[in-house]
Amino acid sequence: MAYPEAVLFDNDGLLLDTEAVWSRAEQKLFQVRGMQFTIDHKRSLVGSSAEIAGRKLARFLNEPGREAELMDELNDLVLAELEGGVDAMVGARELIEILRLAGVPIALVSNSPRRFIERSHEVAGTGMPFEAVVSGHEVPEAKPAPDAYLEACSQLGVEPGRRVIVLEDSPSGVTAAVAAGLYVIGIPSVPGVELSQADLIASSLESESVLHALGVESR
Repeated sequence: MAYPEAVLFDNDGLLLDTEAVWSRAEQKLFQVRGMQFTIDHKRSLVGSSAEIAGRKLARFLNEPGREAELMDELNDLVLAELEGGVDAMVGARELIEILRLAGVPIALVSNSPRRFIERSHEVAGTGMPFEAVVSGHEVPEAKPAPDAYLEACSQLGVEPGRRVIVLEDSPSGVTAAVAAGLYVIGIPSVPGVELSQADLIASSLESESVLHALGVESR
C-alpha cells in the first residue's frame, strides 16, 4: 500500500495531551468567578479558534464585550498549566517516527498560538519533527476555515487532495480539513464529541484502521 503524499496533524488532544492542560486552565477561569466548568462547556470549546472561543467564553461567563480579555487571561493560565508537564498521546511518537523514516512529509496544524505550540513540544521533548508548522493565528481565518490546512500543503509543496491525510480530534478541525479537500481521520479526545464529517473515525493513533489508511500497518 502506498504512503500518502503528506500527513497533517492537529496538536492539542491529537499529538499531545494538551487538552488536559486547556481543561485545567478553563476550570480555573470559571472557578475564580465562582462558576463551574462542565463537560458541555468543554465539548463546545474544543478545537475552537481564539475568536470563536472568546465569544463562547463571554457568553458562558456573562461578560459581554470582554472576548479578547478573556482569551488573554485563558492563554496566560494555559501557559502556566503547561509548565506542570505534558505527555504525547498514545502512539504519537512512534507514528511520527515511522512516517519520517519513510520520507513522508509531515506538518503540524493547530488553532493554538505559536508560542503555546512550541512550548508544549519543548515540555514534551518531541524535538518538533515537522517540516511545517501552521498556527491558526497566522492565516486569514483559523479552523473551521480551510486556510491553515491549505497553508500547510503549500509549505510542504503538495497539492491539496485526497492523498493528503489529516488527523484531527475536534469538529472544527475536521470541518477545516474537509473544506480543504483532504482525507480526514477523526480521533475524538473529548467524550461525546461528534466527528461525523470525517472519512474515518478511530479510537487512537494506534488503531489498525489508522495505520492501514496511512499505509504503515505492515511495514
